[in-house]
Amino acid sequence: MGTFKAIFGMLVIVGMIYCAWQIVPPELANYSFQDDLRQVAMVGGANPHQTDQDLMDAVMKKAQEHQITLAPEQVTVQRIGTPGAPAVYVAADYNVPVVLPGYSFSLHFNPSSGNRGF
Repeated sequence: MGTFKAIFGMLVIVGMIYCAWQIVPPELANYSFQDDLRQVAMVGGANPHQTDQDLMDAVMKKAQEHQITLAPEQVTVQRIGTPGAPAVYVAADYNVPVVLPGYSFSLHFNPSSGNRGF
């Protein structure tokens, strides 16, 4: 009986490690991607010569660097603020499928550069 409990306990631990191995990388990629979105928005707000398309291209490039699959429709770029104090809001909305033995689900992420203002 003691051997059975030890084997069962070991299988539970291995299963938890496998689940973490599948879930943690997308979470970390999203965290880094959100930091990059803040950087893109800050640079875009400081440079009024950058178009919305330039900002969207920068977001798409950052997503590729983090191996995040994004379509242009999933990216939001808005100019906010006043002409004297321009600011840019950048956001993305995407899902990452997670496949575990016997169970599949999607992790939904909505990283953004911060508050939209008012």
